Amino acid sequence: MDINPDLWPAILSTFGLFLLVGFFAQLVDGAVGMAYGVISSSVLLAFGVPPAQASATIHAAECFTTGASGASHLAHRNVDWRLFFRLAPAGVVGGVIGAYLLTGFDATFIKAVVIAYLGALGIFMLARAIRGPREDEPQLKHVIPLGVAGGFLDASGGGGWGPIVTSTLLGRGHAPRY
Repeated sequence: MDINPDLWPAILSTFGLFLLVGFFAQLVDGAVGMAYGVISSSVLLAFGVPPAQASATIHAAECFTTGASGASHLAHRNVDWRLFFRLAPAGVVGGVIGAYLLTGFDATFIKAVVIAYLGALGIFMLARAIRGPREDEPQLKHVIPLGVAGGFLDASGGGGWGPIVTSTLLGRGHAPRY
């Protein structure tokens, strides 16, 4: 496959921009444990990338970034396996449903919904940060619906697992380490 030499500057500048956005999004994500998808989705959508392509691109990148983070947590014994085995399957189910719906609707409609969702998610994250965590005893009964909702919103909106699932678990008293 030959690429027109006149296109290289545009390709490199676009790649450089996405590389820079990914770097800063991961910097924030690594510091607070969330927001890679929210930041990346917002920027990709602002540059005209279709929602399904933005979601696929972000989740492909997250395979590596989240994989490295997961390996680190595993090595440091920061995994609550009871929580993991309840949350992971529910998140997968929600993610599959969200990705399926994302590909089945008109891109213009989905882009408007995703932009509204990301704005609401930003407000939600700020409200959670201002309110602070509760001092209740952690419970596992809410984890399955939380996982389905988090997976669905993350797959269909390009971000949301961290802001929805992580902040809810922390807000309900789960240890930040896990």
